Amino acid sequence: MIRHFRELYQYRGLLLSLVQRELKARYRGSVLGFFWTFLNPTLHMLVYWLLFGVISKNRVENYPFFMFVGLLPWMWFSTSVNGGASAISDRRDLMTKVRFPAQVLPATVVTTNLCNFVFSLPLLLVMGIIFGVWPTWHIVAFPLVVLTQLCFTLAVVYVVSALNVTFRDLQHIITNLMMMWFFITPVLYQSSSIPEKYRLVMSLANPMAILMTSYQAMFYEHRLPDAVPLLGLLVASGVLLWGASQLFESRREEFAESI
Repeated sequence: MIRHFRELYQYRGLLLSLVQRELKARYRGSVLGFFWTFLNPTLHMLVYWLLFGVISKNRVENYPFFMFVGLLPWMWFSTSVNGGASAISDRRDLMTKVRFPAQVLPATVVTTNLCNFVFSLPLLLVMGIIFGVWPTWHIVAFPLVVLTQLCFTLAVVYVVSALNVTFRDLQHIITNLMMMWFFITPVLYQSSSIPEKYRLVMSLANPMAILMTSYQAMFYEHRLPDAVPLLGLLVASGVLLWGASQLFESRREEFAESI
């Protein structure tokens, strides 16, 4: 793992260059360009608000803002996993080059979507002001939550990108699994609405539930995230990232031949 991330640091210039290229190319040729960074999560929020806030009459106070707090980090995670699945298999042009650092490609996907997440935060603050939900000092825990999600997301992306080189059906399976994962994660509803007998099991089995409730605690409920689940997830994500990097390294020599 140390060698893996030492090389990633060594090629940080290449990583930043690829991230910049991805950010520029993402909306190249579109009329609104960079503003799609704000429009995409806003349109998602409007659709879900119409369905769950208007039609189903969800009684959560300031429901559009509550939902938006969870949608932004979820979009970072889901877009990274969906795009990361084919990060290696779709880049034959780079992988066939001599000694190209393969670990840069999954990291580029995660970092690019992290940038989009960060760029969308001003919109979250604007929505909070509109709904009268002002940020409080509790957002000091924000870097810790982001670090935890970064480690967990990077670990998942390393695993799926390495496996998808051999099992190409995985990228299509991942798309459907992410949809299922979304609806069992408290993004559109509060975790308190889950029956108590299932709440602990779902939290332990679903790391994203811990992250979503942590963001909601800071921005919506104005309290610090629950320390034990969050720190436990940070440690678990570190262990998972170690295992994912080991898996990635063990299959690395096969990438050029398999694609």
